[in-house]
Amino acid sequence: MAKMTDEEYLRIARFLKGRYGIDMSRKKEIISGRLENYIRANGWNTYTEYMNAVEKDNTGSLEKKLVNLLSTNHTYFMREPEHFTYLRQVVLPWIRKKEERTRDVRIWCGASSTGEEPYTIAMVIADYFGLEHGAWDTQVLATDVSTDVLRRAMDGVYSSEQVEVLPDNWKRRFFRKIISEDAYRVTDELKNEVMYRKFNLMDDFPFRKKLHAVFLRNVMIYFDEKTKKELIQKVYDAMEPGGYLFIGQTESINKEYCPFEHVRPSVYRKKEGK
Repeated sequence: MAKMTDEEYLRIARFLKGRYGIDMSRKKEIISGRLENYIRANGWNTYTEYMNAVEKDNTGSLEKKLVNLLSTNHTYFMREPEHFTYLRQVVLPWIRKKEERTRDVRIWCGASSTGEEPYTIAMVIADYFGLEHGAWDTQVLATDVSTDVLRRAMDGVYSSEQVEVLPDNWKRRFFRKIISEDAYRVTDELKNEVMYRKFNLMDDFPFRKKLHAVFLRNVMIYFDEKTKKELIQKVYDAMEPGGYLFIGQTESINKEYCPFEHVRPSVYRKKEGK
């Protein structure tokens, strides 16, 4: 198979940027490394042949596979635990007071990956509401652009090592040991608390109701400033006054275009009354 040319690399990078906002500039080696075996195994001789096929495929399946191969999905339970402490101690009490009549909690995890983050959010919510949990609509919306990771999230199977970080009472309540292997499966109780959907952050937001909290963690590192600015504004417009935005702890939002108030590192809030 022919080596990737600069022209082929730029074509793929432009495709990802235009469709998904993913900035793969200066990442030629990563693109070629992740695609080479797949392209060779499926009979294409060059990256140009492959991209021609992707762009002509009316079913969208080849494009879907391209995104699955190139989108990075690294996550784990209780990642950046300070966020979940803040969710329990500050955000959920605010939502509880604000929505004491409707009992409707609207939280979106916008880069769900393999499910560890939205399941953690759902466990925090269940733990916070306790015996009142059943009286509230607390289902978390979890989206990702990759169908591969969404499938794994919905399967809800994790190794013993992955669930080791969780509190023992959460493991007993929300997971069942798979006897035949060193793994655990999420219970139906927890699965029902998370609704998974494929969604491209570059698309128009479909929300009918304003959101109380949005977790958009460790995804904007793949976007340039223009894309980040547009995305942040869309998130702001989709949120309730007083709503909270969580981003990754290694990320930041340029204060020159950030409509949110900065609350603490990696936590932002839409001003109440606006």
